[in-house]
Amino acid sequence: MAITDDLRKTLSNPTPLYFAAGTAELAYQQAKKVPGIVEQLRAEAPARFEAVRNTDRKEVQEKAAGRAKEAQAAIQAKVNEVLGNLDTDLKKFGESAQDFALRGVGVAAEYAVKARETYEKVAEHGEETVRAWRGEAADEILDVAEAVEPDAEPAAPRPVVVADEPAAKKPVAKKAPAPRKTTVTKKTTPGAK
Repeated sequence: MAITDDLRKTLSNPTPLYFAAGTAELAYQQAKKVPGIVEQLRAEAPARFEAVRNTDRKEVQEKAAGRAKEAQAAIQAKVNEVLGNLDTDLKKFGESAQDFALRGVGVAAEYAVKARETYEKVAEHGEETVRAWRGEAADEILDVAEAVEPDAEPAAPRPVVVADEPAAKKPVAKKAPAPRKTTVTKKTTPGAK
């Protein structure tokens, strides 16, 4: 039964769906920015292409070779420094490794907390988005109803039932049994006339 309860609890939790809706909404908001970026790149592209065409290949190769030699010399110096300062004491090395491991666990826990917080924020955004979508859908339905029957008064909006709330059980009113009809019969005596 515990597995069934866990499955029911997991499947009735709307948070992952809200997270998906929030992610979709955020992606949509970012996608709305793309046309502006494309226009900016389109405007800047000719100048960039012209700058690339006007550069001297030999000059670029010389700069790259010089930077590569500088980087190689810096790396070699750093390696020599590290090897020269290498502490051969294994105890210190073990303590350092243990310290790094503990720091790694701390960092991993911190990232897990941040990930959970971000997940919850996106899920909350998704819940608000779903509420907005539901409200927009209700408004659209009312608009269609008014277009079909313009003279009719708009009906009062129905309350929205959220899927994650259990339906309230209404008490069933029992009908009172119908009263029995009793017939009174008069006894007449034969000689009393």
